[in-house]
Amino acid sequence: MFGLGAAGAAAVGAGALAANSLLDDPPVAHASSTSGPYPFYGEHQAGIVTPAQDRLHFVAFDVTTDDRAELVDLLQEWTAAAARLTQGKESGAFGAVGGAPEAAPDDTGEALGLPASGLTLTIGFGASLFDDRFGLAGRRPAALADLPKFPGEQLIPEISGGDLCVQACAHDPQVAVHAIRNLARIGFGKVSVRWSQLGFGRTSSTSRTQATPRNLMGFKDGTNNMKLEDADLLREQLWATAGDGSAWMAGGSYLVTRKIRMTIETWDRTSLAEQEQIFGRDKGAGAPLGKKAEFDPLDFGAKGPDGKPMIAADAHVRLAHPSFHGNAHLLRRGYNFVDGSDGLGRLDAGLFFIAYQRDPRRQFVPVQMSLARNDSLNEYIKHVSTGLFACPPGVRDAADYWGRTLFET
Repeated sequence: MFGLGAAGAAAVGAGALAANSLLDDPPVAHASSTSGPYPFYGEHQAGIVTPAQDRLHFVAFDVTTDDRAELVDLLQEWTAAAARLTQGKESGAFGAVGGAPEAAPDDTGEALGLPASGLTLTIGFGASLFDDRFGLAGRRPAALADLPKFPGEQLIPEISGGDLCVQACAHDPQVAVHAIRNLARIGFGKVSVRWSQLGFGRTSSTSRTQATPRNLMGFKDGTNNMKLEDADLLREQLWATAGDGSAWMAGGSYLVTRKIRMTIETWDRTSLAEQEQIFGRDKGAGAPLGKKAEFDPLDFGAKGPDGKPMIAADAHVRLAHPSFHGNAHLLRRGYNFVDGSDGLGRLDAGLFFIAYQRDPRRQFVPVQMSLARNDSLNEYIKHVSTGLFACPPGVRDAADYWGRTLFET
């Protein structure tokens, strides 16, 4: 789960909602360059199968109003702003300098002159939103069940959970930060920031046009990740359908976040041989142990000269592999983070894990439980933050808005 990528919904293929080929779906059309825009409108939200950008600003909000109408108004305002921002425009009609001098500007202005930079904005609804405040208690999807407590996790409540989340991904960090800043500005008095996370250096590829990146431990990350070109697999294991029990989520997906801090200094004193045994892959090429190339098939039955398995029973790649979890997968698009130091000369650094799936109960949960119990990598990492969000379907046109299917159907 931390590294090489896959978990999944073991038996969620039958009766799947028919979907268009993701190669033709506007939200995942390729931007013409790293400075160009992605379409905002479409069947699915952009920022899920969109080719992973280089930078992240992720934020979780608490809703501070108890008025359902105010919350719907905010979602409509946010949607209009997001449609503009993702196309490289300012967040409001008058922008940073076009309004009355006596009034606060419609945009904060720090992205003036910058292109769209592939910005995508993706919203999700946390389980805490489905309480008694807004009449949504009966609409909470079964797949949005609280995650169990995993062995060894050291979660910090203040940087976990949230009523709403917004994921901003872009190739320019200032563009991503500008987008989140303006959504928070628009939401003043209705929402407050609960926690946020900056990320750099994507740790997964979501398209076969992208090379596999490396995590801060130096290993290629996400080799077995689902890709946007895998249309059949995505229909089976990524996109929710009406038949899953919550019709309003059809075309949406479920997002799990985990902030995973690495004990960098200890890892850096570990031998190369041990590092490779822990991951089950060659550090240079990314090949499975015993093979030569990154994408060579894993052979869990192969043995070395000593008669022991080439890939150990507690190796990360074995425990996370789909063949041990009903041939199930996650779509991962996490990021590295470095949040300074902890005051003792140790880097506060690691992986901000992001994964989308059709049902976390059948995907993230069983794989993470296996990893938490058995993964030899656990000596060098700890999970300090968690989040689970239902990401609704895409916005179809300018008359639509984020979450309309939840509030109006």
